[in-house]
Amino acid sequence: MINQPYDTLEQFIRYVQLEKNFSLHTVREYESDIRQFLMFLKIEGIEDLRDVEYIHARLYVTKLYDEKKARTSISRKISSIRSFFRFLNREFEFDDAPFRSLYHPKKEERLPSFFYEEELARLFEANAGNDIKALRNMALLELLYATGMRVSECTSLELSHIDFHYSILRVMGKGRKERIIPFGEFAHQALTKYIDEARPRLMKKTEHQFVFVNMRGGELTPRGVRHILSEMIEAASLHMKIYPHMLRHTFATHLLNNGADMRTVQELLGHAHLSSTQVYTHVTKEHLRNTYMNAHPRA
Repeated sequence: MINQPYDTLEQFIRYVQLEKNFSLHTVREYESDIRQFLMFLKIEGIEDLRDVEYIHARLYVTKLYDEKKARTSISRKISSIRSFFRFLNREFEFDDAPFRSLYHPKKEERLPSFFYEEELARLFEANAGNDIKALRNMALLELLYATGMRVSECTSLELSHIDFHYSILRVMGKGRKERIIPFGEFAHQALTKYIDEARPRLMKKTEHQFVFVNMRGGELTPRGVRHILSEMIEAASLHMKIYPHMLRHTFATHLLNNGADMRTVQELLGHAHLSSTQVYTHVTKEHLRNTYMNAHPRA
C-alpha cells in the first residue's frame, strides 16, 4: 500500500521522540534521512517496505557515494535507516537484514579545523562595539569559545540556565544528558553587557527565555549563528571559512595545548567516549611539531 512507508515513518518518529527521548535536532536528522531513502524506493518502484532487499540498500549507498556525500553523512544515514528497520522488525516483524548487513564507510582521517590564538584575537578585536548587534555578536562569540558548546546547545540556552554568581551554565546535550560548564571573565562581561543592555532592546514586544535572539527579537537559529559568524570573519578580514563547530574545536585544542587533561576536556565537551576527544591530541601534536620546526635552529 502506497502510504505504508510514510505511516510507519510517523510511528517511528513518535517512538524516537517519546520513548527514546532524542533531541529535536536528532529527530529531524532521522526523519530527513529516512524520507530521502523512501523517495529513492519510490523511484525504484518499491511501495511496500517488506519488499526491500540487500541489493536496494547497496544501490542506495552507491547512489550516495556517486553524489559525493561525505562519509560521515553516509554513515549517519545508514544508522538512521538501520534504526528504522530495527523498529519495523520489532513492531511489525519486517525483515531488517538489508541494512543490518551493510558496513559503515571507513571514517575519513581529517583533523578538526581550529583558530590559532592570533587569529582569534583578530576576530575579537575586529568585532568589538557598543551597538546592540555588536554586543549580541560578541556575547555569542565569547560564549562559544569559552564553553565549547555545540551550536544547538547554544541556541537552546535559556536565561535560567546561567549562574552568573559562580560563572557556570547548565547545558542539555546529546541524548538529553545535562552537563555543567564554567566560563571565564571575558564571557561573563560580554554576556552581562548583552543581557542588560542589548537583549531587552532586541526583544521589543517578544517574550521568551532564550538567551540569544535575532534582530527581530525571535529565537536565534543555528543557521542564524552561522550567518553571524561569517559576517564576523569578514569584518576581521580572515580569509577562511568559519562554522560554529570550529569554535568548539578551538576550545578543546587550546585547552589541551595549555595543559588541560583529556578527561576534563571530554567532560566539558559532553563526549560519551574518550575516543571522540582523542582526535584533538592529533591536532596538538601537529601544533607541537610546527612550533618545533619553526623555532629550533637545526630543525
